Parts: sequence; C-alpha cells; structure tokens
Amino acid sequence: MVATLRAHGQVVWLDDLSRSILVSGELAQLVQAGIVSGITTNPAIFHRAITESPLYDAEIALLSAGVLTPGDIVEALMLRDVAMAADLLRPIFEQSGGSDGFVSIEVDPRLAHDTYATVTEAKRLWWQLDRPNILIKVPATAAGVRALTLLTAEGINVNATLIFSVDRYLEIANAYLAGLERRLAAGEPLSTVTSVASLFVSRLDTKVDRWLDARVAAGTLDPHKRKQLRGQAAIANARLAYQAFLQLLATPRWQALARAGARPQRLLWASTSTKDPHYSDVKYIEGLVAPKTITTIPRTTLEAFLDHGQVRAVLDEQTTDAAALLQELETLGLDLSAVFSELEVEGIAAFEQAYLALISAVTERSRRLALAAIEGEG
Repeated sequence: MVATLRAHGQVVWLDDLSRSILVSGELAQLVQAGIVSGITTNPAIFHRAITESPLYDAEIALLSAGVLTPGDIVEALMLRDVAMAADLLRPIFEQSGGSDGFVSIEVDPRLAHDTYATVTEAKRLWWQLDRPNILIKVPATAAGVRALTLLTAEGINVNATLIFSVDRYLEIANAYLAGLERRLAAGEPLSTVTSVASLFVSRLDTKVDRWLDARVAAGTLDPHKRKQLRGQAAIANARLAYQAFLQLLATPRWQALARAGARPQRLLWASTSTKDPHYSDVKYIEGLVAPKTITTIPRTTLEAFLDHGQVRAVLDEQTTDAAALLQELETLGLDLSAVFSELEVEGIAAFEQAYLALISAVTERSRRLALAAIEGEG
C-alpha cells in the first residue's frame, strides 16, 4: 500500500523514534523495504522511548557521572537517536537529491513564544547534529512564524509544527518564502535549504466532535445533523490547506524562487492516528492521499495501514464541499478560530508537560542507577 501512496506522490515518514527500533534493526528494515523514508519526533515520543526502555541506562549512568544537568542528559540522548536515524536515512536523502530522508528534532517547547530563544536553540541543535538531512521542529506560534523566516535565511531546515488552521499555514508558507527571498538577496543558494509545514489532523475532529456531542446533549442540535457532521472537519480543513498549497505554487512569487533553485515547503499530515474507536483506524491515512505531501504515521497506525489500508481517493483542488462543511459548523455556532487557538495552546502544553516529565524521569533514573552502582560496590 505504501507503493500506492508513492505512486500518487506522497511519502511516508514514521512518527516514532527510539533506541530500541534503531538497535533492533526494525527501523532499518522499514527503510530498506521502502515503507518509511523519514522520521518525525516530539517530546512525547522521546518521553515514551527513554522512560520505557533500559537501553538508555548505561548512557544515563555515564552522563550522570559528570557535571551535566538532567536537561543536558535528555538532550544528549535525543541527539544520539536523531543522529543515528539521520545516518540511516542519509542514502535516501542522497538518492532523492535532498528531497527525502529527513529526521526531525524539536526545540524545547518552553520556547514556543520566544522568537530569539527559538532561533538560538534551533541553530545550536543544527550545528551539533551537523547533518543536511535534519529538520528542526519549531512550533508554529506567532513567534515561530518569525523564527522560520530567520532560520530559512540562514540555511537551516525547519519543520513548522502544531499547525491547525489554514490561516496559520499561510503565515508559515509566506514566512518560508520570505526567508528564501532574504537568502537569495544575500547571494546564498536556495537548493540547500528546505522546510515542511505540519498540519495536525485528528485533534480537530476530536475537538469538533465533542462540541457536537455537547450540543446534542443540551438539546440544541438534531442527532441526525450530528451524525452527518461528526468526523468530517479535520479532512475538510486539510483539503482547504492543500488547495492553498497548490495555489501558492502557482504564484509568480513562488515561481521566481523556484527558478532560482528553491524547494517547495511541502504539507505534512501530522496527528494521523485515529482517536475515536468508532472511526476506521486508518481514516486519516486513506483520506489524505495527495501529491507532493508527506504523511507521518505512528507505528500502530502504520501496521494497520499495511494490513488493511486502501487508497480510495486522492485529494484535488475541488474543495467546495470542504468549505461548505466548515461554514455549516460555524453557522451552527462553532467558533473555529477559537478551536484552532485552543488546539495550539493545548498542543504546546502537552509537549511542555512531556518534556518536563522526561527530565524528571531521567533525574530519577540517574539517582537509581547511581544508588545501584554504590550498592554493587559495597
């Protein structure tokens, strides 16, 4: 089925990374089989990876023996995993001419509203990893929009993450173009820098569905109307974003940059696991097949898609139904702008919590390992 996605111009990146899939050869197998050609990560993914596996213990014990803080140790562990994955994917990066084979690592989510700190952190991670197939993930807040322009101008690849609305996507897209224009004006090459814009999908349905359910419970919405609208908002929103992407590629502004060697900032579908058990477990894979896009898939969802996924339709520029659906929700009283803002705030908070929990867990792991070493010596 992944071959079918590729035939339609879409590539699959695994939304997961851990030492276990690296050392076991599982990731290498997925890459060699042509199933996966990129990796995305976030603080929650690293929290699961590091807290659930003993494979990090020796490194944690070694790093804890020095003067590093728990935050430094967490970063060192993440950098090693990302570097290993990037080296594994480097052949794909080379074979694709630099358009595929990337690994993402996110800046500290606590910096999401600070442009200067985000740029500084992104540059430091970029220099430390020192690999061309790295994407630095920057939350697409207002501060992140400004950071994207500055980082692009400096030749740093950015994955603009936590995008929920078409309006914010357009801000990110234009920020990328502005960065390319600065780079061009400075006489720097455009072909060596790239970016992706990560639109989060399933979380929108979760939020809208809860609103619809609450309206029915309050007696202000017909249950039949809820059934018609439930589970429809996320893909409709993605269709509108895809239309905006295609329209941008047709603009004179982009075409001038493309002639100078610029690479398009592709849309990346994120949050593709199904949250509602009433929906298909591959709903957000099958419903978002589109040329020139990337779909990021968690391992369990990837396994489900390989087992029983089907490609029934491909997105195109026909978005009349999508726009009408979102308009109907607003007519019924849903404030979509507020929903998008809430999702951004919740997304950043979730990553902050995962990051802080990870630091706390590594602190405790360091303490236990040190105590075990002392008891062993005794």
